[in-house]
Amino acid sequence: MAKKSQATWGGRFSKGPAELMLTFSESVSFDKRLAPFDIAVNRAHTAMLHHVGLLSRRELQAIHKGLAVVEKQIEDGKLKWNEAFEDVHMNIEQALTKIAPEAAKMHTARSRNDQVATDSRLFFKFACDSIVALLENLQRAILKVAEANQSVSIPGYTHLQRAQPVSVAHHLLAYVEMFSRDITRFKRLHDDANWCPLGSGAIAGTTLPIDREFTAKELGFVDSKGKPRVTTNSMDAVADRDLFLDFAHACAVCATHFSRVSEDIILWNSTEFGYVELPDAFCTGSSLMPQKKNPDSLELLRGKSGRIIGSLQALYAMVKGLPLTYNRDLQEDKVQVFDSFDQIELCLQVLEGTIAGMQFKKGRCQEAVADPGLLATDLADWLVNEGVAFRDAHHVVGAMVARAETLKIPLDQVPLDDAKSIHPKLAGNWRSVFDLDRAFRAREGIGMPGPKQIKKQLNRWSKVYGS
Repeated sequence: MAKKSQATWGGRFSKGPAELMLTFSESVSFDKRLAPFDIAVNRAHTAMLHHVGLLSRRELQAIHKGLAVVEKQIEDGKLKWNEAFEDVHMNIEQALTKIAPEAAKMHTARSRNDQVATDSRLFFKFACDSIVALLENLQRAILKVAEANQSVSIPGYTHLQRAQPVSVAHHLLAYVEMFSRDITRFKRLHDDANWCPLGSGAIAGTTLPIDREFTAKELGFVDSKGKPRVTTNSMDAVADRDLFLDFAHACAVCATHFSRVSEDIILWNSTEFGYVELPDAFCTGSSLMPQKKNPDSLELLRGKSGRIIGSLQALYAMVKGLPLTYNRDLQEDKVQVFDSFDQIELCLQVLEGTIAGMQFKKGRCQEAVADPGLLATDLADWLVNEGVAFRDAHHVVGAMVARAETLKIPLDQVPLDDAKSIHPKLAGNWRSVFDLDRAFRAREGIGMPGPKQIKKQLNRWSKVYGS
């Protein structure tokens, strides 16, 4: 059964939408979280209308007073959201009109198209600031653990096979680098969002004498010098969803990072590795096996990454075939970015707590890193210093490894006669290579895990975060 003509756009229609269509088409159930930004946009837009003479001072004051009342109702959870009004914009306008009839003029010279585009850009600026703050907290937690474990070393892995020794701090600093790129991405996105589309209308602007730069200033869409930044094509301004894609992409990359970090720590926490002990507060047990302590926070982080990546794919699929300008399909964009934002916020806090409470088992780490095979490449480098071409040195050391495996002994215990039979240069003091401290002291180049380099990097990051 159809309802009476819809209040906000029903002039063209003799009947209102069916109940099913109301349920199907409403967006207020999720876009109501844009309410704080929508109220800010309403304040700025009406201030501009007064500035250009389209609203009297009395009308402006009545509208702003009413907006304050509606804002308080929303904050207190007292505003009843009505799906008959479809979205956050019309729910606020309808509530406001009951308080201040002057609000009937509030929608002058704008469309919901440019209104939601502006709300969304304000949301993205807010969301990016929030995520950056959480990433910085995570960085601090990682740096604190790295600082405390500078003297602890573990095997580094390629192909999940023991490769070369690295310090725990060096490994953790790799995460700091990863998340610093995420911070850069979100800061860049904040800047990309900092352009005001309000005044673009539904597609071709308005014939009314509006002042777009005035509104941009009111809403904080300004550059570093305070100059207003406004979009320059009305069609693109309302059709553009690059920010949604870019935000979802930044979230997906960040999620990929915390998923990879989680996998590392899950392995380290396993009995087979045994490098770390995770905090009880971020683990759970088994309903059957009483001895179990499961790294659930990290496993859930891995799982959440798939959800966040899926949101990005959903946005791509939604946008790819749309003509300019606005199409109702785009209503679904907010579901994806809101969920990505919510999950990223939660995940970053969980990862921070897990890492902050993580303890390295120094004895087990020392035992693992004592494997002489980790320094096989150092032996090849030793041969290079003795004048052997690296490709030949690589084959020589490979033969040494094979001999050690045949004799079932560690690489550094291959008998001298066997070593000399493989290559005459191995008559020298090649066993000196198998000293872990020496190996790290030899790695003081930029970006390497030598103790001086690690301290230098820790100092660099501590200056960034003021610790």
